[in-house]
Amino acid sequence: MCLNNLLFFPQQTWLFENKIKAQTLYQFHYINENKNWTEAQQYCREKHTDLATVTNMEGLTRLLSKSPGTMAEAWIGLYGQTNGIRKWYWSLPGVEFNVNITEWDNAEPDDHDTENCGFILESLKWGDISYCFVSLIGLVFYKFHLIEQSKTWLAAQSYCRKEHTDLVSGLDQVTDEQLRKVLSSTDSLQDKLRYVFMGLFRDTWRWSDGSSFSFRHWNLQFDDEQNNSGQCALVEFSGEGRWKNSQQLDRKFRFDALSVSLPDKLILINQNKTWEDALYYCRDHHHDLVTITNMDDQIWIREKVKKATSPLVWTGLRYTCTLDFWFWVSDEVVSYHNWASDELMDDCDMSGAMETGGEYKWFKRNDANMFNFVCSKHPLGE
Repeated sequence: MCLNNLLFFPQQTWLFENKIKAQTLYQFHYINENKNWTEAQQYCREKHTDLATVTNMEGLTRLLSKSPGTMAEAWIGLYGQTNGIRKWYWSLPGVEFNVNITEWDNAEPDDHDTENCGFILESLKWGDISYCFVSLIGLVFYKFHLIEQSKTWLAAQSYCRKEHTDLVSGLDQVTDEQLRKVLSSTDSLQDKLRYVFMGLFRDTWRWSDGSSFSFRHWNLQFDDEQNNSGQCALVEFSGEGRWKNSQQLDRKFRFDALSVSLPDKLILINQNKTWEDALYYCRDHHHDLVTITNMDDQIWIREKVKKATSPLVWTGLRYTCTLDFWFWVSDEVVSYHNWASDELMDDCDMSGAMETGGEYKWFKRNDANMFNFVCSKHPLGE
């Protein structure tokens, strides 16, 4: 049997934080009523925003910091689609998986026996594997020093999140030539192992509010290789706030509601304009076209655009042909993005638009298209 590995990089090298500008744009509420998941979802949508969406460890900490009283567990907004299509995600929140830019090895992913975890070969090519739930001897790379471990994929993810940031995620990390050198120069890997775990996984779980956030915090006994069709997720308030799946949708639990606060910072303009006209309108009447720098911004703006009258809304995201990169017109760095996976190639005269339903993904569109748009009323951080 081939042995598997897990791989991560130190937090300092690739975790972007913007704590100065971060704001609490949403609140969690515990509802002290027993309802099944569907009833809880309806209640939250009528009286708040939706069942709780948890986007990262910081959000989970905030959720757990609210006293649940006598509750041992509660519904959150994560559910397993009935006969749903499995979708690939990166473990690290905020890193989007693009189905059009991958490094799969020949004949991969082959999906034998429901293969939901990703591994990386010495060649930096990828494959899928069905041993997510099996505890195997492996190796951890930390600053390119090897430490032997014996962990399942979930336990590996948990270890990385506790001690560092997360399992290695995203093309920038898994295509790094320095990684190739480490894998090819490691005697243990050459003698015993042919591949290592990375932070790639797939599932059919979706969030009630339609968002596509990849964050999961399952208990270490969770087995997503089983059929979870039609199930729903509960957060347990003991220990680390791990999640578990419920086998019966008719079981009644108390639940967590998500309420999005909308300070007087943004304004949706229900007029269709080209991107350039939208930019000038915002600068003449308000401050600028909107900037989205993190997942909190994404959640906040998502609530605004639900009332748009066009399928997409313009944002302040712009592509420059001369320098070949995307930038925010507010001069913010594009550190967070939420592109749709089947997006167009970069081209001149393109700007970024956000869909007003579904998963609220971003799309590249020619500037001449006419959409509603969102203006910021103040500079970021004010």
